[in-house]
Parts: sequence; structure tokens; C-alpha cells
Amino acid sequence: MAVSDPQATTRRGLAGRLPAFPWDALATAKKRAAGHPGGIVDLSVGTPVDATPASVQQALIEAANRPGYPTTVGTPALREALVDFAGRHRAAPAHLGTDGVLPTVGSKELVAHLPFQLGLGPEDAVAFPHIAYPTYDMGARFIGAESIAVDMAALAAHGDAALPDPSAASRIRLLWLNSPSNPTGDVLDAAQMAAIVAWARERGIIVASDECYALLPWTVDEVPSVLDPRVSGGVLDGVLCVYSLSKQSNLAGYRAAFVAGDPQLVGELVAVRKQAGMMLPGPMQDAMTVALGDDAAAAAQREIYRGRRDVLEPALRAAGGEIRGSQAGLYLWTTFAEPAMSTVDRLADAGVLVAPGMFYGEGGDVFVRVALTATDERITTAARRLERL
Repeated sequence: MAVSDPQATTRRGLAGRLPAFPWDALATAKKRAAGHPGGIVDLSVGTPVDATPASVQQALIEAANRPGYPTTVGTPALREALVDFAGRHRAAPAHLGTDGVLPTVGSKELVAHLPFQLGLGPEDAVAFPHIAYPTYDMGARFIGAESIAVDMAALAAHGDAALPDPSAASRIRLLWLNSPSNPTGDVLDAAQMAAIVAWARERGIIVASDECYALLPWTVDEVPSVLDPRVSGGVLDGVLCVYSLSKQSNLAGYRAAFVAGDPQLVGELVAVRKQAGMMLPGPMQDAMTVALGDDAAAAAQREIYRGRRDVLEPALRAAGGEIRGSQAGLYLWTTFAEPAMSTVDRLADAGVLVAPGMFYGEGGDVFVRVALTATDERITTAARRLERL
């Protein structure tokens, strides 16, 4: 009789609680698209393809000789730049200080580990948008907590009645907002966000708002922040804004992001992250400081994406697609009134790879997410192929 290995069981424990990595399901479609005579146009993942701003590259070069350890909280210059950026672009109140900001090693690691770093456990629940970036759910699964998918617009309007189980409100300790949404591009207005924050505060729920697409608005005048006094009431208690420079400044490879908000919560994160050695490399801290102040580069990149959107949007409509949401961000949330994988396969035959909407929740089963992150030449090629469908 074989003797079981308890250590092997432990090693398999966490992995056994996780679903298959969704992007692996695209391997066949990607291979088919790559076989197109004109090559693949990959509009699935959404990774930046344009140059990192020259100012940031130069800052990285100048910071290359950095033999010592960096700090978890960041250099004084970086922390001041974070406060300044949050004030200029996320409407943070004047009393946000350096004790309320913290650089992170990209935003995904923070999203995935925030429930753990805030001390949540298996008896708790994490709520997040019902169509959403899968990592909100993963953060709950990592600690064995309950995952609760919620229609956030309905929550703003109806409170507890919008929950799948109204009694779940007593178990929720962390609620994620994502506006503009990945994948739908929907934007919550200030009144909706304020209603959600008020609801959460009444129940002692922390609100973390993932706002990494906020500087890419298209059909709305603004993308409000959880730090905005219209939303937070001018106080930062219980709210955190999570932001990334990957999109606006082409810094995905730098892993440059930050969290800002309630100084007490930020302090808890600092204490845990110091113990875990989670710190942005020193040269990256200097480069990030420069990127935060280079508004011209971010504005220029936004116009590049606007041009690509203007090419791709009518082509999707010409191919029979209907675009929903997509008010801001890097994606066109599109349905062809058929199962998502049918669309993926059909577009792959034309050499265009897109992401199926069910990666982001059951509500995405007839949608595909089409990214704007390809070169002008590839976007134009995709548009021509779509128009011939």
C-alpha cells in the first residue's frame, strides 16, 4: 500500500483551489491566427507596444548604479511625486500625505495579495464587479475567503438587494471597484461611487478602487476616483486607490504602480510588505518618479490610443459587432450575438486574436474583449480583415 506524502498534499493545496489559467485556453486560436498569410494581429492580452517615454528611459540609465537595498516605502522624491500625482490626476484631498502612498511592484501583485496583507481570512468575503479582471477573485481564493461577484451599478442604486445573498454584507470585508472597467470599459460616476463608499462604510467594509485606466477616457468627460471628495466626503477612512503606470506611460515592463488612501491601511500594508521584502527596485523608483511628472508623454500616448480606437471601432461594427460600454480604457467590449469562443475562432481564422468575455465572468459569455494595444500597422491590418468578414 502506497504511503501518502503529506508535504505533497500541502504543496497541491493552494493550486487545487484555483481554476485553470484562462489564457492557456487561447493556445489553439492563437496558433490558428498565427498561421494567417499576413501574420497574427494579437488584440487579446493588451500589453503595451509603444516606446517607454525617453525621459523615463534616461532616468533609469542614470539610476543604474544602485548597489544598496531599496526601501519598501520608496524614496522621498518618489513619495512626494505620488502625492502630487494623486492630487493632480485623482483629485486626492490636500491632506493626503506621504504616509498615505506606497509604491508597489506593479498593480497585479497588490490586487492578488491585498486580502492577505489586510489580514482577511477564510471566514471573510471579498466582493468585486460581476464582470471583472480575474485577479480580484484570485486574491480571495489565495486565502480561502469567499468570492462575491456584484453588479456595482446595482449596488449603488439598491444596496444590499443587489447582492446575490443580502446576508453576505455581514461577511464582506473588502470590496473592489474597477472604473474604468477591465474588460467592459464602463465608468462609474461620482454619485454611484459615493453611494457605494457610503454603503461600505456603514458596514465597516474597505473599498479598494482599481483605477489604472483612468487617464484614458473616450466618451465620458471624467473618470472619478475614490479619493475625490465628491466620493469620499473629503476623508480617506477605509478607501484605497490602486493605480498603475503600465497603460498611460508604457511601463508594464517596469512594474511601476502604487496605492494611495487611508494612511492607517497604507501603514498596515507597509508593515507586512517590509517583512515580506516586497519593494520596487531602486532604479525603477527613480524612473517612476520621472514618469509620474511627465504628463506630456501620457497625453501623447492617449492620443495614439485614440487614433487606434478610431480605426478599430468602425471596423468591428462593419463586421457585425455591437460595442457596449467602452467609455474609457484600452478595450472595445464587443458582441457578435454568438458564444464568445465562436467569435474567437471566427476572428482567428482571419488572423485576429481577441479574448473571450467569459474569462471575466458569466456575464461575458457572448462578448469578446478587443485591445487597442497593437502597432498602428497591425491595427490597420486588423481593421481591413474585419471589414472583409
